[in-house]
Parts: sequence; C-alpha cells; structure tokens
Amino acid sequence: MSSALSQSAVNLTIPGESMPPNRLLRAYAIEAKYETLRMLRAPAFAGPFLLLPVILYLLFAVLLFGPGIAKDPRGALLTFMGFSVFGVMGPGLFGFGISVAMEREQGLLKLKRALPMPAAASLVAKLLMSMVFVAIVMATMAAAAPFGHLRLTAAQLLSLTVVNVLGALPFCAMGFLVGSISSGKAAPAFVNLFYLPMIYLSAILLPLPKSLQWIALLSPAFHLDQLGLAAIGEASVGAPATHVLVLAGVTLLFTALAQYRLSRVG
Repeated sequence: MSSALSQSAVNLTIPGESMPPNRLLRAYAIEAKYETLRMLRAPAFAGPFLLLPVILYLLFAVLLFGPGIAKDPRGALLTFMGFSVFGVMGPGLFGFGISVAMEREQGLLKLKRALPMPAAASLVAKLLMSMVFVAIVMATMAAAAPFGHLRLTAAQLLSLTVVNVLGALPFCAMGFLVGSISSGKAAPAFVNLFYLPMIYLSAILLPLPKSLQWIALLSPAFHLDQLGLAAIGEASVGAPATHVLVLAGVTLLFTALAQYRLSRVG
C-alpha cells in the first residue's frame, strides 16, 4: 500500500509537459476556455475592448466625417484599418499586463506552477483569449464597414482578420513584460505608457508631420497596419516581410525579457 501511495505521489508531480498529448491539449483548452469566459464576464474589460473600436469607427467614419470619406475611398480604407489595429492592441496589452501583474502579486503564478498542469497553460490561455477578443472585434468592424463607405470582399476580410488575430502576439508580449515588472495597482498606468503613445505616434489614426514620420517605424502598430494593407492587396509602405520580421522580433524580445524578469523575481 505504501508503494502504491508513493507511486501516486510521483504521478502527481510529473510536469504538465509529461502528460499524454490528448490530456495536454485538453489542459490547454480548458485553461483557455475559462480565461476567455472570465474576461468576457468582466464588463470593465470586455465592454471597452469589444465595443470601443467599432463605436469610434462609426463616430468618425459615419457621423463626423461621413460625407468626406464617401468621396475618398483611400481615406475610408485607412480609417477602417486604423481602428481595426486600435482594436487589436487593447486585449493583448491590458489582458496580459494587468492580469499577469495581479496574479504575480497575489501569488497565483507560483500556485499554478505547483499544480499538475502544463507550465505554459496560463500564458497560452491569455494569448488565446486575446486572439478571441480580436476576432470578435474584427467581426464587428466587418459588419460596420459598409456604413463607413467601404466595400471589402469576404476573402479580403478573412485575410485581414487572420493577420490581425496573429498580430495580437507582439502586444501580448508587451503586456507580458509590463505584468512581469509592475504591481497590480500600477499595471494600468504602465500599460498606458505603451498604449497611448502608440495610438498617436504610429500614424494609424492620424498622419504625423513629415519631421516625425520616422517615429512610426518604431511602433508595432504601424507595421501591423501596413501588413494588413498588404494582406488585402492595397498599397502599403515597406515590404511585408520586413513588417513580419519586426513584429516577430518585438514578440520574441519582450517575451524573453518578461521570462527573464519572472525567473528572477517569481
């Protein structure tokens, strides 16, 4: 009997990656499901990030500047693209930044490491949650596009949605770094240090003066915007491969910094 109990204890301490593939996938899927449901049921998170992009798009593209945009097809496209990227940024930055900071501060990250679950399940769940939010945002933006005098084919919308869903990765990585260094109370302020400057300095919503246009090249939002234009067959600045490399580099760099920070402080 003692031998059986010892064997059971050993089985409970096996890392999540030692699970059979079907159990491993199920563990990731369950964690992602409940992380997504948790954020969807949080009005302070779901409301702004699901509704604000399409509301602002309709405000500017229909109510305020509708007549002018109706005469400017390129302007209509750029307005749609800008608010689409705006909708991509929030879930990853805030979903990772604030959640990771609070869970680290409350000791939940250490608790999850001690549980017989895949070590990366919590982070992968937040990543998938952000992607689900982006997919919902893109569905609402696609429904609103005709009101903004924009006609895109189903293939173009699908291509743009895929690019933007995957484009959540660098913003998740940036939020991950914030969560790894900040307290729960300070995390919103630190996230906004990334979020607000990118809105204005990436040129996704407002053009920058010529003397400042180089600043946009430093922003992942700019590169995602240009990659989205290329994905739907429209004129863009720079080569798509360059934008992919920049976004991948940002993702890897910020993830590595966050992992290093967590390995030092827990």
